[in-house]
Amino acid sequence: MPKRVLQGTVVSDKTDKTIVVKVERRFNHPLFKKVVRRTKNYQAHDADNQFKIGDNVFIEECKPISKTKRWTVLADRSQASD
Repeated sequence: MPKRVLQGTVVSDKTDKTIVVKVERRFNHPLFKKVVRRTKNYQAHDADNQFKIGDNVFIEECKPISKTKRWTVLADRSQASD
């Protein structure tokens, strides 16, 4: 089974080797037929502390690293396009 990859924005980098990434998903409401936005925060492992607030990153599922960390940072969006 492949690992999920999500794309989001770093909203916090205060903790050591951890960033908080806000991921937004959009879907059509089943009754009102409008596009609804939902956001969720994920804690991701950033071993080198290289990402700062406002960076757009890709995160990937991994085995549990701590109580709340189950994601690792893959790459910066600008680095991925190069």
